[in-house]
Amino acid sequence: MSQFSHIIFDLDGTLTDNTQGIISSLKYSLQKMHIDDYSENLLDGFIGPPLQWGFSQLFGLNERDTILAVEYFREYYGENGWHQNVPYDGVLEMIAELDRTGKKMFIATSKLEKYAVKIMRHFELDKYILQLKGADYHAKKATKTQLISDVLHSQHLAPSKEIVMVGDTVYDMEGGKENGLATVAVGYGFGKESELKAVQPDFFVETVEELYEVLAG
Repeated sequence: MSQFSHIIFDLDGTLTDNTQGIISSLKYSLQKMHIDDYSENLLDGFIGPPLQWGFSQLFGLNERDTILAVEYFREYYGENGWHQNVPYDGVLEMIAELDRTGKKMFIATSKLEKYAVKIMRHFELDKYILQLKGADYHAKKATKTQLISDVLHSQHLAPSKEIVMVGDTVYDMEGGKENGLATVAVGYGFGKESELKAVQPDFFVETVEELYEVLAG
């Protein structure tokens, strides 16, 4: 019997690559905010954490401007960005096979929940996912630790190493550990390998194929 009965996935950088949609939405937002003096490398820091963190910490915006920048981001993302997205090679097959073997699967993402739901439906992944928990509109519950906790609570699941958090960032790994779960870090997403390994996940995988082997185990 496999060591994992329940699997909680991150979305961006773990199941799907939404780089184009996120970067396009950020550029639109920054243009609307009249911010044009920045390195494009800085935008990579937005992928993973809540948007509010990115605008306040990476661009130093105050609370009012951060709220406005997020609104502009969502204006573009809601129309165009959400479908500028593609599952990583092998993900659709992996999810279907894990479902076939009886795995219970969930999503915990810092993405606004309504957009995450759209993406899952678009790729017909929603039929395999028992619950999706994303950020609320004001990001009051956008930390990965809180999102994972909400999934566990609503599913009446106690902390267990038979439950695993799968993600591509330090936030995913810390969220899993703080909730008493096993963790799998994926190296093909947006996180840095050195930072991921520094937080000592239970497993580190380089490809979707390796991820499947660990989860199917």
